[in-house]
Amino acid sequence: MTFFRFTWKNIWRKPLRTLLLTVCVSVAFLIYGLTASFLAGAQGSAGSSDDILGVMSSAGRSHPLPLALLPRITSTPGVAAVTYTARLRGFVGTEKNVVNLTATDPDALLAINGRELGLSADLVGALGAARDRILVGRALADAQGWTVGQQVALTAFQTARQDGDRNWRFEIAGIFEGENASTDTYFMIGRYDYLNAARARDKDTVDAFILRPGDGVSTGALAARIDAAFANSASPTRTQSEKQFLEAFLRQYADVGLIIDLVVGASFTTLLLIVVNTMVFAIRERTFEIGLLKTLGFSRWRILSLVLGETLLIFLAGGVLGLALAKLGAGIAGPALGLILSAVVLAKALALILGLGLATGALPAANAMRIPVTAAFRTR
Repeated sequence: MTFFRFTWKNIWRKPLRTLLLTVCVSVAFLIYGLTASFLAGAQGSAGSSDDILGVMSSAGRSHPLPLALLPRITSTPGVAAVTYTARLRGFVGTEKNVVNLTATDPDALLAINGRELGLSADLVGALGAARDRILVGRALADAQGWTVGQQVALTAFQTARQDGDRNWRFEIAGIFEGENASTDTYFMIGRYDYLNAARARDKDTVDAFILRPGDGVSTGALAARIDAAFANSASPTRTQSEKQFLEAFLRQYADVGLIIDLVVGASFTTLLLIVVNTMVFAIRERTFEIGLLKTLGFSRWRILSLVLGETLLIFLAGGVLGLALAKLGAGIAGPALGLILSAVVLAKALALILGLGLATGALPAANAMRIPVTAAFRTR
């Protein structure tokens, strides 16, 4: 009988216990997979780059900046390209179906991060046929079942038209795919001139200016230079990279990274206690058999490896099942929630499987290898 087969037989001595342990492990790694995917999607997408800077009001995103700041920002040394954005947030159909539209200068957006978003000259050119045309991200289009040429009605939460109506109607001119699977494409891109002309309030203002530094220009130094230029103006600014902005935005509500670490840590700590306790009792039940194996010539290290092999197999089965469920959940809800089960997340999960498998098996394995043969036989 091979080492693997012998270990497999020992695991299934009590099938119910093994199944329950596997379920515990799979739930813990399902939690880890989903939370780590959320964090990876929030911080690692192409939309949260360290190479693109956002200029916003120092009073917060709810305070718009005047569009008149554009020439001064454009002329700042080190700025390669600039555009501006205004956000239209609302719902389609039901209030739970929330979508966002980014109104901008499409040509300038193409120059700044067209590659990351998967924009092309043809897609941007399609917006020129009419001011109410939009581009839709692939994730959003798939989630909503939208196609090119379809009419979309977005009901804004706050931004009203001049007649007081909050319903904005658009025609889909194209779908942008994003540079890769991690790119956030769950939003729409529209024309700022259409939104600015039709809205009742905040005319000639923007939520942010988006810029790309020139080659070799330090983003930190450029951000400080821009903020210093407007420090004593009527519209002081705060300039951050998109990644820094997203992290700061999430911290408005909570330290998401800390919360995720605490949740994952609590689940793995509970898992460790459950598995260690269960394996200690399982080894105690097999004291006589362990003594018999030692009598037949099994070394203490061979006994140790058998017990560690059992816990590793349980963690491997449960971990793979939990990660598979997390992958399924990310595939279903990923476009809307930004879940990305990346290769880095999977690599960390594999390391956790191996580490926890060895850690939980260490105590029962050490107990097994130290059992004297005479004491083992006295249990019968």
